[in-house]
Amino acid sequence: MSEFFDPYNADRPLMMKCSCGRDHTVADHHAEVAADSAAIELRRRSETAEFEAYSNEFIEATLVKALFPHDEQRRLFLRAVGKGTAMAAIASVLPVGTLQAMAQDKGALEKTNLKIGFIPITCATPLIMAHPLGFYEKQGLKVEVTKTAGWALVRDKVINKEYDASHFLSPMPLAMSMGLGSNAVPTNVATIQNINGQAITMSIRHKDNRDPKNWKGMKFGIPFDYSMHNFLLRYFLAEHGINPDTDVQLRVIAPPEMVANLRAGNIDGFLGPDPFNQRAVYEEVGYLHTLTKDLWHGHPCCAFGTTTEFIQKNPNTFAALYRAVLTAAAMARQPKNRELIAKVIAPSQYLNQPEIVVRQVLTGTYADGLGKIQKVPDRADFDPMPWQSMAVWMLTQMQRWGYVKGDVDYKAIAEKVFLITDARKHMKDLGHEFKAGPTYMKHQIMGKEFDPAKAAAYAKSFAISKA
Repeated sequence: MSEFFDPYNADRPLMMKCSCGRDHTVADHHAEVAADSAAIELRRRSETAEFEAYSNEFIEATLVKALFPHDEQRRLFLRAVGKGTAMAAIASVLPVGTLQAMAQDKGALEKTNLKIGFIPITCATPLIMAHPLGFYEKQGLKVEVTKTAGWALVRDKVINKEYDASHFLSPMPLAMSMGLGSNAVPTNVATIQNINGQAITMSIRHKDNRDPKNWKGMKFGIPFDYSMHNFLLRYFLAEHGINPDTDVQLRVIAPPEMVANLRAGNIDGFLGPDPFNQRAVYEEVGYLHTLTKDLWHGHPCCAFGTTTEFIQKNPNTFAALYRAVLTAAAMARQPKNRELIAKVIAPSQYLNQPEIVVRQVLTGTYADGLGKIQKVPDRADFDPMPWQSMAVWMLTQMQRWGYVKGDVDYKAIAEKVFLITDARKHMKDLGHEFKAGPTYMKHQIMGKEFDPAKAAAYAKSFAISKA
């Protein structure tokens, strides 16, 4: 018989779809074969001395960047104390020892069988790819990565301890810790999963109505209230004179349902995660109006985290998870790996998307839905540092739009939720205290500077605001 059907084989059920005997299409079979081949090649690359050195340096550089967001500070400090003393000063990342130790020193694991939730979007690339590439297994962990239908369900499963850790929208741990939308459960961001990587996608029927000032009365999809998508879309609309609470409708829609709602005319556009922006183009129902990198270049989107209780009870297990995800982020950061990563994460058990759609997102060479091919290499990128200044900005927007009432202790909340080094204490002991907290930096958002040291004034500065 041919490779497609085998009706006279008593040892195999007659599947009218794929010759491998599994109930999937031939196209799905070929995609899985390609994914397996790509995973083998990526695993080979991850085991080279070159990548090991790159990964270790990436981890070290990530920490040093957190300590010295302004490079002149780094150089002054190194010149003053020398390399050896500087390395000794980089002493701790809350709450489980040094970042370098988390990356290299392996203590006895308190728990080895773990369940991690994820939403099938490219933002979760490091967390997802660590599974087929064996990065969890290398750390002694048996991890089940579980596709989840929506963000509220992710939150509830983490709170109920059905998930040990999860892919989060980066504002979610702030909201969870503050008891916004759920019971208050202290939750931490360990790493940012991705930066950039989102877009405002409009229905193709609005291709001749691209001026946001003309969008009054429209309906837009967002994935969750406590999301960068919500806050960036609100910011964008307000900067164009549109009140997001009175002039348009914002609807919470699970990311996998956004394209179908756009096609059905239930929404006019959405600010959502990839690959669904690109999928709308692929389906010829939408076009990419604005990449979010053009609103705030380097903005955070999704994060990897867990509850504070889990970290306290399982510090070595948490460190092992951290190592696996950070190694994956180091690999995802290298452009030469992006096409292979797209093949690995596109199949049904992960993103369930055409590989060409995922490839366009990760490589930044893509169709825009208006007849042009764009080349934007940093359309999506992977920088794991959870800057606390980013958390402060999120809190100002929660306050601006009425999710938080009254005064907010921005710094205290940010430093409690976004885990980052307290090595500045050790540098102070060496006589090198910096006026600006080393984990805070200024950000440019739609051409305006955000200074986290002036967060309260910033939150009150907007002409369009619910607060």
